[in-house]
Amino acid sequence: MAPILCQLRDKNIPYRYISTGQHNDTMSEILTNFGLPEPDFYLYRGRDITSISSMLFWSVRVLVFSVLNNKKVFGSGSSKQDIVLVHGDTVSTLVGALMGRLAGMHVGHVESGLRSFDYFNPFPEELTRVAVFRLANVFFCQDEKAIANLSGVKGEKVNLFGNTLYDSLASVSDSENDSLSAEFADGAFGIVTLHRYENIGSLASLERVVRLVEVIARKHRLLFVMHKPTEKALKKFGLLDRVKANKNIKIIPRLDYFRFIRLMKAAEFVVSDGGSNQEECSYMGKPLLLLRKATERQEGIGQNCILSCYVESVVEDFCKNYKDYRRPELQSGPSPSEVVANALSTY
Repeated sequence: MAPILCQLRDKNIPYRYISTGQHNDTMSEILTNFGLPEPDFYLYRGRDITSISSMLFWSVRVLVFSVLNNKKVFGSGSSKQDIVLVHGDTVSTLVGALMGRLAGMHVGHVESGLRSFDYFNPFPEELTRVAVFRLANVFFCQDEKAIANLSGVKGEKVNLFGNTLYDSLASVSDSENDSLSAEFADGAFGIVTLHRYENIGSLASLERVVRLVEVIARKHRLLFVMHKPTEKALKKFGLLDRVKANKNIKIIPRLDYFRFIRLMKAAEFVVSDGGSNQEECSYMGKPLLLLRKATERQEGIGQNCILSCYVESVVEDFCKNYKDYRRPELQSGPSPSEVVANALSTY
């Protein structure tokens, strides 16, 4: 969403930035990266939300607060001619869409139309997407396939011919790649980043991905970028010491967006369960092993991206032949974020 806010700023289109406060540290870094001001309103200013129970409690509290304090949240000058913009497939996406509809406003959904057509993979993201489709009435889609997935949904569909994520990547300079990689690794390395509930929500699922990461570490040095929910799960299930004990795995703290993208560019390959990482790697032509059973995105599949389905032989083949999955960087057309901003100017 950051490049959309930049476009609105540059075009002098007034907007009100409402922060969920779910990950305050992350948001502060991103705003600094993109030179954007602080949010106009925080729905929550507490500790980072890293569990399902705390997320559910937050969701109910925020919805009740927004209904009782409509003008405080949306601003005293808000009206039913305004549009509330939400992004992606998180619980906060659903909450934002509900807030907009309860306030009687239009709701625009960025990165809309993505489907895996399996309600349990990924869970709960697939259910969230379908629910948001029913609440939104303006859909910003990255391609014709996403638009086709919305064929039975009423509302305006806008083809961005790409994702706003492309604009974010274009904002990252390559100038610090070498110094950044030298800070964490001496020689070639791969990156591991895992955080999805389907992989960290139970001992069985977490042990499975840890075992597959260990398979990769037999052949390659790995930088394991540690997200707070992942670290919490590794501690809970007694697997953190096991990861730390592996001499070919180095745990590093989560980086701000610009530094993380630079590290990805310097890496030989990426191992991830993130949809955004899948798309970023497809734009960069970076070999990616996706530790998931299914994905709602088609970017890079069978080209630079291999869907593991948690099969060890697939993981081993990727480790051996990852260089075969390198691709040239993709070039996009018009800025997807500018297309969104232009459409928003009518509200």
